Amino acid sequence: MISENLLLKYGAVLETYESFQNIFLEHSKAHFYFQIKTGAVKMYNLNESGKEFVQGFFYERESFGEPPLFADFDYPASALAIKKSVIYKLSKAKLFQLLTEHPQVHFKFTQALAERLFYKSTLLKGITGQAPDQRILTLIDFLKESDATAETPYKVPLTRQQIADMTGHRVETVIRAIKQLELDGKIQIIKRKVYR
Repeated sequence: MISENLLLKYGAVLETYESFQNIFLEHSKAHFYFQIKTGAVKMYNLNESGKEFVQGFFYERESFGEPPLFADFDYPASALAIKKSVIYKLSKAKLFQLLTEHPQVHFKFTQALAERLFYKSTLLKGITGQAPDQRILTLIDFLKESDATAETPYKVPLTRQQIADMTGHRVETVIRAIKQLELDGKIQIIKRKVYR
């Protein structure tokens, strides 16, 4: 999202997080901008009974957890490294200085946030009140549309467990729905990977 050279120029530091290490917790105060150099991160919530709902997955060159920096509220979700990750960490004040001094970066940053809002809105609309197979297709189609490098057929970059976590289903329900979608000719399964 923001070039590494620019992040370093404004004082970003690299921090390493081990697999399954929390980067920040829900309800904690936001003080830093985070951008992944290597690795992967998921943002998630836990309900009262301990069930996890995944808000999203983030990969190399992507940032996460920015909205609280701008609106001055606590993190609405927790962030966890899902594999060993090296992450740029830049203070809120330095991020604001960078964005003020580089309007073209600010524009791209705002555009990326708008795309995420659109994703959340589209996904929420698509998964509320729909049958499991339709929820899964909504998620897959959105991922495909938002991937600028997507080829046809599109290889879904999520495991069945990750699909379950993002659609609010049990993994068994996702497995059954995916089998039905394959029988209906809406997806393909090649070497246990889902394609659309």
